[in-house]
Amino acid sequence: MKKILYVEDDLDIANSVKIYLENKKFCVSIFTNIDEAKNSIKKSTPALCLIDINLLNENGKELCVWIRKNYQELPIIFITVKNEVKDVTSCFDIGADDYITKPFELDILHSRISALLRRSKNSDKIYTCCDIVLDENKLKVFLKGKEVLLSSMEYELLLILIKNKNVTVTRGQILKSIWDDSGNFVNDNTLTVTMKRLREKLSNPPCIKTIRSFGYRIEENY
Repeated sequence: MKKILYVEDDLDIANSVKIYLENKKFCVSIFTNIDEAKNSIKKSTPALCLIDINLLNENGKELCVWIRKNYQELPIIFITVKNEVKDVTSCFDIGADDYITKPFELDILHSRISALLRRSKNSDKIYTCCDIVLDENKLKVFLKGKEVLLSSMEYELLLILIKNKNVTVTRGQILKSIWDDSGNFVNDNTLTVTMKRLREKLSNPPCIKTIRSFGYRIEENY
């Protein structure tokens, strides 16, 4: 089920959109302010963001700029009452993918979302935890928007854990999956050292947990 993050302070509108889209097999999370939305994205990247521009004491464009800095491939649709040309073009200039003016038909919103997700299918290979983003398409890892250079073994270890978010992966499972640069199996001691180095490079993120005498787990809600 595709997750959609919706930033809207008019809860009547937000809830009507949520009910409609959930009937279309989406999972919709509503947030009324930018900080809550950012925290949610850091913990679990949605498939798409719907953002109202005129929030209470905030401007939705600020969230768009932050997303484009840290999650370049995440699709964004603005929903707003503003419909002047300058308003529309300013949103596209900062990285919006689409723009819908209120009032709008829910069927049209659904069609726009579906079309955008079809064009953004590679976003399914972007994984997040804490302030970490792993882009499997580009084989790159970012921490707070800055690229972190990992060894191939460190990258593979992170990839295994982040693909199995909230599931404990045993040391045995990891050892069967990871190879060193020479194509040799990694031993138990090397795995321990690799995890230590990975944590250090990622500033010891709280979402990576050690399950003593068993394995490791990345937790979405750490």
